[in-house]
Amino acid sequence: EVQLVESGGGLVQPGGSLRLSCVASGFTFDDVAIGWFRLAPGKEREAVGCISISDKSTYYADAVKGRFTISDDNGKNTVYLQMNGLKPEDTALYDCAAGRATNEGCERVAYSKWGQGTQVTVSS
Repeated sequence: EVQLVESGGGLVQPGGSLRLSCVASGFTFDDVAIGWFRLAPGKEREAVGCISISDKSTYYADAVKGRFTISDDNGKNTVYLQMNGLKPEDTALYDCAAGRATNEGCERVAYSKWGQGTQVTVSS
């Protein structure tokens, strides 16, 4: 059974930083891509970024490029979303998702397994 568990959310002031974690388990294939998405009230879900575990290639949405960084640990079971220079508009429920990686980049993966999300609130 595939499971994704997010953690690390919380309340932070504008300009602050948070590090979210996504612990993944139960995969039956090796070529895994992990994406980070966020959902804010009154807005559509949007992709934040993603990583292909095998080759470490990444993608970032323009809104977070240069501020957010996605990486994995040495055990390859945890993916991190490091968020710096947070803005109020970054406030959302952040969710990680898993899918089978392709050669066309993690941004083109059809993500099928989702975690439950962790809330990030940026406010003074």
